[in-house]
Amino acid sequence: MTRSTTRKGRSSGSGRQRNSWMKEHFSDAHVQRSWADGYRSRASYKLLAIDQHDQLLKPGMTVVDLGAAPGGWSQVLAERIGDQGMVVASDILEMDPVPGVTFLKGDFTEEAVLGDMLAALDGRAVDLIVSDMAPNMSGQAAIDQPGAMHLVELALDLAERILRPGGDFLAKVFQGEGFDDYLGDMRRRFDRVMTRKPEASRARSREVYLLGRGFRG
Repeated sequence: MTRSTTRKGRSSGSGRQRNSWMKEHFSDAHVQRSWADGYRSRASYKLLAIDQHDQLLKPGMTVVDLGAAPGGWSQVLAERIGDQGMVVASDILEMDPVPGVTFLKGDFTEEAVLGDMLAALDGRAVDLIVSDMAPNMSGQAAIDQPGAMHLVELALDLAERILRPGGDFLAKVFQGEGFDDYLGDMRRRFDRVMTRKPEASRARSREVYLLGRGFRG
């Protein structure tokens, strides 16, 4: 899930920076592997690695996927929980259909979208909420970090509303201002909280994944 921005008058420096990013992206081993494996993004391997380490996903689960576009995590979720499970995915961006996934376009903090989510769940208890949300990054920490923390706070607020007692919560969080307070909030809400840094997460990135297990309700 990203927030769109418009920039005018880009410099040649920003163009060179984008070209460098594109070269790095397309030469990335996980990007190339995602093409071969049929996944929509390299992010799929982050969730796969966490699942392998923590045995997070089980057949028949009901999962909510926040910030789902382009669908890499939804693909993994649908594969792992099977036909008896349910994945409800949400993003403010469009997402091409994923077999076995119900997609809702819109902001899940809006009551109308939340109502659609609850209707799609049709009374099923939510076993897991996952969030790979991030704002559009400007490169300015004073802007980017508060925006990123706001998104994960919204995801945790949703967990308070719909996650079943004993359920699990996985969210991408960027280390920096507000991280320690957020970690404390999760520790008050879950029996156990672990930090994960999958191999597919670039080493220079400040992103980590916080996994809360055993929601206290």
